[in-house]
Amino acid sequence: MQQSRWIRGIGATVVLGLLAELGGWLVAGAETGGDLRFDEVRRQTEEFMRYDREIELTPEQLQVFEEALDALPAPCCSDRTATTCCCKCNMARSWWGLAKHLIADQGQGAEEVRSAVAEWIEFIHPEGYNGDACYKGRCGRPFQHDGCGGMSAGEVAF
Repeated sequence: MQQSRWIRGIGATVVLGLLAELGGWLVAGAETGGDLRFDEVRRQTEEFMRYDREIELTPEQLQVFEEALDALPAPCCSDRTATTCCCKCNMARSWWGLAKHLIADQGQGAEEVRSAVAEWIEFIHPEGYNGDACYKGRCGRPFQHDGCGGMSAGEVAF
């Protein structure tokens, strides 16, 4: 339960900071010229999951990926990190793909990737996660209902 409050707190901090500084949902690109905006859960989930399938990271990029995501608890199983999550659910596929895209295509570093992934998690469920969806049978529920969006990449629950 304590970690779920942390997840909500870090997400709110990221959101408020970005809104104040950038005037909207502009993330993960201010320093490198990118223009990624979180604006549509369904479309972007599918896009990020495609990145997860298609982008292969180099060993150096994989280090950035792990550094970025090891510092975040997985919102659906907060006893794990966002790198390891307890399973390959659709929510994890989305943040893994987002991270891969930011690293491989935009040259983002660990801090920027971590911030963007935290922002994405906040965007898909602004009320925050309890951190136990995987252990309470909520894997098949949509993100906004404290779920993982399903387990099959071809059948995302929205």
